[in-house]
Amino acid sequence: MDKLDTYKQQLEKELADDSKPWTKYFKLLEEKTNLPKIYIFSGLVGFVALYLAFGYAAEILCNVIGIAYPAYISMKAVETKEKTDDTKWLTYWVIFATFSTVEFFSLYITRIIPFYWLIKCVFFIWCMAPIENNGSVVMYYKVIRPYFLKHESTVDNLLGNATDQLKKGAEGIFKKSN
Repeated sequence: MDKLDTYKQQLEKELADDSKPWTKYFKLLEEKTNLPKIYIFSGLVGFVALYLAFGYAAEILCNVIGIAYPAYISMKAVETKEKTDDTKWLTYWVIFATFSTVEFFSLYITRIIPFYWLIKCVFFIWCMAPIENNGSVVMYYKVIRPYFLKHESTVDNLLGNATDQLKKGAEGIFKKSN
């Protein structure tokens, strides 16, 4: 039970942190409803989870959750002089892009796997979690990076050849139009 209390205290601290964009909204809701912020947050999480499991257009909600906050924080990271936050969010976007590409080519999995959008959303929340070894770090170093390193030179050669062919084609087009 100590671990649960620790998580609850950390969550309450985050919900009360005035530097966070959501704090003012939770304060307003707390004043209007006379419910503690933690209950409002828990209810919101429960509603979103149920909607992702059973709601219409759950795909859109899942993708908004997977894009909106990370995009906002990525833009803030670009504006800082630190490199570590840039790397953290670039890693997230590599995982997001890889997952989205695989999902596109195997679209039928969304119909086969029960509660797919809820599972995907939980996965992306794990990937963006503000912890040291979040899902992005784990997936990048355990899955993506080894595959990338194994095939990097082959892909570099293919991209180099394709770039050369595009340059030759563009030069040919511009020579004919002159």
